[in-house]
Amino acid sequence: MKKVCVFCGSSAGKGDAYKTMAENMGEVLTQNNFGLVYGGASIGVMGTMADQVLGAEGEVWGVMPKSLVDWEVAHNGLTHFETVDSMHTRKQKMYDWSDAFVAMPGGFGTLDELCEILTWAQLKYHQKPCFLLNFNGFFDHLVKHFKHINKEGFLSDEHLSLITVVDSFSELENELKKCLA
Repeated sequence: MKKVCVFCGSSAGKGDAYKTMAENMGEVLTQNNFGLVYGGASIGVMGTMADQVLGAEGEVWGVMPKSLVDWEVAHNGLTHFETVDSMHTRKQKMYDWSDAFVAMPGGFGTLDELCEILTWAQLKYHQKPCFLLNFNGFFDHLVKHFKHINKEGFLSDEHLSLITVVDSFSELENELKKCLA
């Protein structure tokens, strides 16, 4: 089974749109028989997405540092859950288990995970596909900033192309099917 790592918020965000987004992501994964790899929380966008996958009898791998198990509220019903010693080890496990990466709306943790996986791709530590789901324009400013970094000479065209920005679930689904076939 191919597994997709999804970086997203442990918060729910404002309004119902982010809950629907998380459910839609879960549907894309299960309808294509992709497993979910994520940070292991039972709350927020993370928890909603995991519950959607599990409810459709999909498989979910979660990983969380010991220090966050109580604070972030670890999900108890996952197919596979691992407790680790650090955030770095968490990201390494998520990388090891995954065949592709998708970043959805979230906060600093989501951005940290996205930037680290892109840095690893830039350094040629991996060639796994990386996607940014620009849900309702959430990442418009970040995408503009990435282009600014490129224009100012701090990010080559080659490295800018390491992330594929998609604006819809149908576009994301098509891209995942192509790269994970």
